[in-house]
Amino acid sequence: MKTVQYALLNIAYFAAFCTVHACAAVYLLAHGFSNTEIGILLAIANVISAVAQPVIAGIIDKPGPLTNRRFIMISVLVILIGSVILMFVQNSKLIIFIVYAIIYMIQFAYQPVMTALCFEYQKAGCNILYGLARGLGSAGFAVTSAFIGGAVEKHGVMLLPVVTIAVMAVSLVLIITFIKPKGAVSEDAEEARTEDRHTAHNNPIEFARMYPAYTLFMVATVCFFFAHNMINDFMIQIIRSLGGAETELGYANFLQAILELPVMALIGIVLKKISDQKLLIISGIAFFIKILILVFAHGMPMFYLSQCFQLFAYAVFIPAGAYYVSRTMDELDQVKGQAFITSAITLGGVFSNLVSGVILDHLGIVVMLITGSVVCFVGVVLGYIAMSRMPHRTLAASSQSEHYTGE
Repeated sequence: MKTVQYALLNIAYFAAFCTVHACAAVYLLAHGFSNTEIGILLAIANVISAVAQPVIAGIIDKPGPLTNRRFIMISVLVILIGSVILMFVQNSKLIIFIVYAIIYMIQFAYQPVMTALCFEYQKAGCNILYGLARGLGSAGFAVTSAFIGGAVEKHGVMLLPVVTIAVMAVSLVLIITFIKPKGAVSEDAEEARTEDRHTAHNNPIEFARMYPAYTLFMVATVCFFFAHNMINDFMIQIIRSLGGAETELGYANFLQAILELPVMALIGIVLKKISDQKLLIISGIAFFIKILILVFAHGMPMFYLSQCFQLFAYAVFIPAGAYYVSRTMDELDQVKGQAFITSAITLGGVFSNLVSGVILDHLGIVVMLITGSVVCFVGVVLGYIAMSRMPHRTLAASSQSEHYTGE
């Protein structure tokens, strides 16, 4: 039952992720924003989110009233209220800029908390299949993408906040009713009990020393998602240059998202054959191939081929990263570990937003994609070094848990 509820939470989250993130450029272009202005807006939202995520995670990791579940409730309410504001404010670019940036930021900020919530409930005795639930979340994104592109072409961009409001209302009901079963540790008892569980490494330098391989891999992650966000945030411009439009945008998002479902659903089986660190290296290579294909693309078939590499890129990276953190980090570092992954993803988006919009306006799409390919290749090299040549924990951690260095 908890897997069903958690899967529905993921489906709702990623349906809204489609309308807010995947369609950001479509919505903002329709309200008079230039590519550069869109890049600036998304960069600001990403910077704030990247800074806020580990801070929020540090607060959640400590004993106190802010738990994973409560933070998700707050986030859902903020996005819901912001979307309502966008429904009634259509002529003020300043208000749209501020509100959209907040929604965009908050939606990223609670993504790692969703992951941490699953592992928290698993450790409390709930049998939640993370890979399946997360894969169904991608399916939710896919289904939303399949209809939203054509629907926006027919009915206009104001359909986007309407869908977001509906999905967030469902999310609110789901998270309110997502309660640990009787006999499990309550949230308040959990807060008290965490005081006896090792030491939280809230200092970033201390955290980096404790988990050196993870820290370097986060730099690689920034590079991967520089390329990934370049494609996603400016997808409509890339598609238009290849002869497509909003309908093709929907198809493209559907394709890459639906391909995530089988990999994420079967990740538990895959991990029995291939270690999480090897999977993370494989995902980095796939991110590179995905954007490199677009450099040479001359039509939508090549674009769709590029999207197929989502099967080995994002679809592998997300669950492998989550399991890597859960397996290698102390319990009081778990939420931070998940949050730093999302922060690295977000920082990749920041640099991409700042650079991509300007390159797109002045030098064109091909130069933008070549830049993304070079940065992503650097990430592949760094990721390989981190996951295959560096210790995953320092010896200082051996008093708390066994030294972990590899397979």
